[in-house]
Amino acid sequence: MSFSEDQTVAQLGALAQATRLAVFKTLIREGSKGMAAGLIASTLSVAPNTLSSHLSVLQRSGLVRAERQGRSVIYSVEMDAVSGLIDTLVHDCCAGHPEACAVIDRSAGAVAVGSDSAA
Repeated sequence: MSFSEDQTVAQLGALAQATRLAVFKTLIREGSKGMAAGLIASTLSVAPNTLSSHLSVLQRSGLVRAERQGRSVIYSVEMDAVSGLIDTLVHDCCAGHPEACAVIDRSAGAVAVGSDSAA
């Protein structure tokens, strides 16, 4: 999947703010089950109206989705969008020598930077 440069800039911009990055990291840890807005707010000690603004920016960027479940709105990370963003960022990695990018471990739909030390 190829993302446009404008979409990549919007996604990086959405993550380039401390509270939004904290929200994103919190949601990505929760995985597909997501979290209710109130729980996100209390977990991160963010006022609900402030959180709402940050969630809107993340939604507009395509990195987060909202789903109504009863009286709650559950937010979760849009993993296809995250994967697309990562693919876009590393597409031209290492001047066409993918073996040089072997430290990037792509498993279970996530990207983790590998290390030389044993786990």
